[in-house]
Amino acid sequence: MMTGIRVIRTAAVVAGAVGGLTGAAYGLLNEQSKRAKIAIGDPEGPPLNADGVYLPDGSGPHPFGIGPDPLRFAVIGDSAAAGLGVDAAAELPGVLLARSLAEEAHRSVLLTTYAISGSTTRDLAAQVDRALADPPALALVIIGANDVTVRLSVRESAKLLERELTRLHAAGTAVVMGTCPDLGAIRPIQQPLRAVAHAWSRLLAKAQLAAVLRAGCAPVALAELLSPEFFARPDDLFSPDRYHPNAAGYAAAAGVLLAPLCLAVGLWTSPPTVIPLPVRRTRPAAQTRFA
Repeated sequence: MMTGIRVIRTAAVVAGAVGGLTGAAYGLLNEQSKRAKIAIGDPEGPPLNADGVYLPDGSGPHPFGIGPDPLRFAVIGDSAAAGLGVDAAAELPGVLLARSLAEEAHRSVLLTTYAISGSTTRDLAAQVDRALADPPALALVIIGANDVTVRLSVRESAKLLERELTRLHAAGTAVVMGTCPDLGAIRPIQQPLRAVAHAWSRLLAKAQLAAVLRAGCAPVALAELLSPEFFARPDDLFSPDRYHPNAAGYAAAAGVLLAPLCLAVGLWTSPPTVIPLPVRRTRPAAQTRFA
């Protein structure tokens, strides 16, 4: 899977640049990235797509125009937003959420997916441009796991994210952002490289959390909420490539995203709860422990 492999390979570069690794240690990380590439492999094709109108009775997708005044729901971001890894369109995270939103809203929901597999935060502007051509009422954004592939610094990544979320917010779109997942849960990445991926993704998630709040949007800390399950049950929640979630993994993600989406768009009236990442110093990568 090229996206995942670039993450792994560049993580080794980051580790060498930031951690002051010896030549032998840096060589070990690069060798591990090659082994992970073989283990993960390449995707068999692009993500499935099931955009269209979903009705409160659970049916869909229907062509646009079915049902009165649909709630316009956009999905923006990378392969995690697009749902790469599922076997059927009905298992896509956007579809799961569109069906649930329609049920909660008692009205039709128009799902439009702008997310593209392999996207980094630098690619977010083009997706937001497309979405703002007809601004949605609600948008889900998941981005960041690929930023290390282009050696995009955490600071720049957060700055770019804040800019694009601010654009969506200014257009009247309610935005929920799923922050970077914990890449340390990806088993084909061997230690110590997996610890590097873990540390980097957690730092990025913290920076994203602050950027989302500054933009006036709602953050959901995916690593904090989901990584315990993904660490404990990797065979149950990852697809065969062991990099992307499977249907059960995406269902778990949809389960923690639905309430913030309902709150953001006003379907629920109880006050939203921001679930921050824990405030603690990240241990050096070599000291991080995984099962």
